[in-house]
Amino acid sequence: MLSAQSTPVVRATLPAVGASLGQITELFYRRLFEEHPDLLKNLFNRANQANGTQREALAGAVAAFATVLVERPDERPDAILSRIAHKHASLGVTPDQYTIVGRHLLGAVAEVLGEAVTPQVAAAWDEVYWLMANALIAQEARLYAQAAVANGDVWRKMEIAERQEESSSTVSLVLRRPDGLPAASFRPGQYVSVQVQLPDGARQIRQYSLSSAPGQKTWRITVKREGAVDGSAPEGEVSSWLHAHAQVGDLIDVSLPFGDLVLPEGDTPLLLASAGIGITPMLAMLDHLALASSSRRIFVVHADRSPADHAHREEQVELVSRLHNASLHLWYEAGAGELTALGASDGRVTFDAVTLPQETTAYLCGPLPFMRSVRGELLTKGLNASAIHYEVFGPDLWLSK
Repeated sequence: MLSAQSTPVVRATLPAVGASLGQITELFYRRLFEEHPDLLKNLFNRANQANGTQREALAGAVAAFATVLVERPDERPDAILSRIAHKHASLGVTPDQYTIVGRHLLGAVAEVLGEAVTPQVAAAWDEVYWLMANALIAQEARLYAQAAVANGDVWRKMEIAERQEESSSTVSLVLRRPDGLPAASFRPGQYVSVQVQLPDGARQIRQYSLSSAPGQKTWRITVKREGAVDGSAPEGEVSSWLHAHAQVGDLIDVSLPFGDLVLPEGDTPLLLASAGIGITPMLAMLDHLALASSSRRIFVVHADRSPADHAHREEQVELVSRLHNASLHLWYEAGAGELTALGASDGRVTFDAVTLPQETTAYLCGPLPFMRSVRGELLTKGLNASAIHYEVFGPDLWLSK
């Protein structure tokens, strides 16, 4: 809870800080990387820095956190921070790094806002930052403790046991421990980080959902090769490297599993809605449910460009067929006629022909416009907002839009 003396100061200055967060975060990252260039090469996603999405995500998170502190002081902003904490844990972030970040972030606030940052204002926003930082540090410490590792000690060598081309742009890698012991347990829906050394010496990290059920000796990830977009975005550095170079027998650096989009226990109906590579956490959930012979009512929805682009399509169909109370609904931008036997449809996802019980818990994964559209339609159908959960691949821009 923000102190009594800082609350009115933050409330009064929040509009000015919020309006300048784009400039603040841009200056913050520039100063941070000037002093610590190794962080850009070996911890932060260079592509997200180049296209500005990481700055936008940070600005959205700070603004949302500060707003909760001053407008809803009795509310714990854990939901805002949980996704960040899991991401940080998967990167091996440690408490000492928050001191470095705080110094540069608060310095950027002072520089951008100039004389408006009086000692009182500086102290109030320092308090905001450390409330957020300490809450993240505490959450991350709990995640490390649950994984039975020291802070930041999440990286392990994993051997590629199998490689399978799933579509023209996706490949699955089955990972096993080199010592032959079972891979660490995880919850359906979680992800791991993968770190690779690129030709320029940088060690870049990306997250990939575990795309098969837990409880097996191995893990599986499915990697979509991110291609260049109209010259405005470069090829994905890590995904392209994995597609070109990852072979059976290779050892790669992989983190322990993290992520807060996880399959809930119980018997409430489930909606698993995905688009494109967003199918991966849903596959782990489906696989787990099928292995458990679940009797839950399950609605599986997937959208893709075409049947040929639909990674793991046959596997998804097979898993749904093993669940006697599950139904599959497919939408394609083109080519739905190839799958008339499965009732595939052309166009964007709609729920006109799907009757969802109001107690349904929904899980969404895919591009942000897809998830926003689906969430809006689910709300109009009476689902509770608290029952709709989502996973974002990359910077979480949900709060900043």
